[in-house]
Amino acid sequence: MADYAQSRTKMVDNQLRTNDVTDNRILDAMERIPREMFVAASKRPVAYIDEDILVSDLGLDRYLMKPHVFGKLVQLALVKPTDVVLVVGGSTGYSAAVLASLAGAVVMVEEDSELAARASATLVELGIENAAVVEGKLTAGCASEGPYDVIVLDGAVEVLPEALVGQLKSGGRLVAIEGLGRAGVARLYQDSGETIGARFGFNANAHLLPGFEKAHQFVF
Repeated sequence: MADYAQSRTKMVDNQLRTNDVTDNRILDAMERIPREMFVAASKRPVAYIDEDILVSDLGLDRYLMKPHVFGKLVQLALVKPTDVVLVVGGSTGYSAAVLASLAGAVVMVEEDSELAARASATLVELGIENAAVVEGKLTAGCASEGPYDVIVLDGAVEVLPEALVGQLKSGGRLVAIEGLGRAGVARLYQDSGETIGARFGFNANAHLLPGFEKAHQFVF
């Protein structure tokens, strides 16, 4: 079996640090967690390049985010060791694994049954005990386990459902990449207890999560 430790170190040094990921806890987690276990078998040799990587050889249009984009998105959320985190669309579980190193507990919701089963099995194999995978519709989140200190959307969205924002605790944070391609930006939403405020994080792009598309409109 290939030894990917050197690839992880290069990823952290050449992709994360050079793109302003400065939180040592994130750097340590991403240097330790074997990203190659969460991608399609055919993609393992390139699991650490700075590109979105297919998670399955089964024809599913689902990806891990570019390492530096994911690292910056997690850093934007300011995850604390006591936080309860919801990951929306975690596919094979890489984001849940990283966040489990930073937070008190992680709930990951995934609507594809095969991806959910794979994520759960991989988290168990890695001995990660504070992360659980729930199968369900991504746009619905997982209200039964909430509310949450942090919600991370593991992919791009065109529309942010109110149902997800409503699962934040007072003071909770939600991070998402909104828009596609060059129009994409990462934003931080925070619940002040009375209103939800939003601020720009950084320019970014990622593949669209299923169910978060804009509704088609007829043009006459």
